[in-house]
Amino acid sequence: MYNILKRWDNMGKIYIDKCNDYVYEDVINVVGKMLSSIPEIQDLKVGTVLVKTNLLKKNKPEDAVTTHPFVVEGVVRFFQSKGHEVIIGDSPGGPFNPHILKNFYTQADLVEVSERTGCKLNYNTEAIDVKVENGKVVNTLKLVKAFVDCDYVVSCAKLKTHTMMTYTGAVKNLFGTVPGVNKADYHLKMNDTLDFTNLLIDICDYIKPVVSVIDGIHAMEGNGPSAGDIRKLGLLFAGANPYELDYVASDLVGIKNPPTVAESLKRGLFDTASIEKIGLDFKKLNIVPFKLPESTHVNFISGKIPKFVENYVLDTFRPYPYVNKEKCIGCGICSSNCPKKVITIKDKKATINTKNCIRCFCCHELCPEKAVAIKRHPLHKMIFGE
Repeated sequence: MYNILKRWDNMGKIYIDKCNDYVYEDVINVVGKMLSSIPEIQDLKVGTVLVKTNLLKKNKPEDAVTTHPFVVEGVVRFFQSKGHEVIIGDSPGGPFNPHILKNFYTQADLVEVSERTGCKLNYNTEAIDVKVENGKVVNTLKLVKAFVDCDYVVSCAKLKTHTMMTYTGAVKNLFGTVPGVNKADYHLKMNDTLDFTNLLIDICDYIKPVVSVIDGIHAMEGNGPSAGDIRKLGLLFAGANPYELDYVASDLVGIKNPPTVAESLKRGLFDTASIEKIGLDFKKLNIVPFKLPESTHVNFISGKIPKFVENYVLDTFRPYPYVNKEKCIGCGICSSNCPKKVITIKDKKATINTKNCIRCFCCHELCPEKAVAIKRHPLHKMIFGE
């Protein structure tokens, strides 16, 4: 049922190249060279290309939270050179309207990209329900209409660790095709990591990005996707198959089989044996493995105790978010975006009812002040290891 290998004809070819820093001409040239090497996108019928960047929240490019504008511009210019009309778009978390989008685009320097290239920025916030034929956990999806109406979607992602999913790249980036206010609904319905993982794959399978690019020039490790540490990796990645691309990128930085990679393997969406890495000698890179989020754990008790006991232990001892009152400014972003509605604002400070928390870590992800941290139970190390 899930053997969908034929949907990506360019199986097995992942392109990686060095780009030491965000020097405009260097980035544009490297992105263009990589995309020019991918046969399937050279002779596409001319149409509308929507470049799905990663905005997440209002961060500047140097924060390493959003896809860098030079990388986005490199993608835009490549498709413009092929005669396509290009639009840049995303749906960050929270309220979704043109005014808020304009602020996000401005902060991420994408307005400047639009002015330099003449491409459009998407301000269509209309949502649409679509039928999913091959979904594992959903039969329908609510998506931003612009991502459905365009001819082609490009996933232009940022390489980061992720508190809920361990790793975020080409596949996870497409969760941004869901309208901001509806993201919380999906988190609530799919609060199990496995279910949410398959939701992400269902979305990616529906969108079918024609190509994916990952910005790993300045990546993020630790408590990503927004409160981690900047890691200067100096690499760009591209490929026609987003599942292969995530497998290669995550493996390269020492994140072995994160959920989206493991589940896409189970669903037959790529074959590790057929992957050809083009552009660099991986053995000479000597990359120190990325620090993982504090929320990540390995379950050493699975199969050793009754399942109902295992579930109780996991629920009781897994990491949870907590608020640093000294950093919290009481903006309410965490409260308004909490799927379970367990966060309240009192005396201009946020408080989390951890008893009912589903550990989606949306509060941690979206906090503009990095005031939401991750706490582990004192017995966590004994049960799960480091």
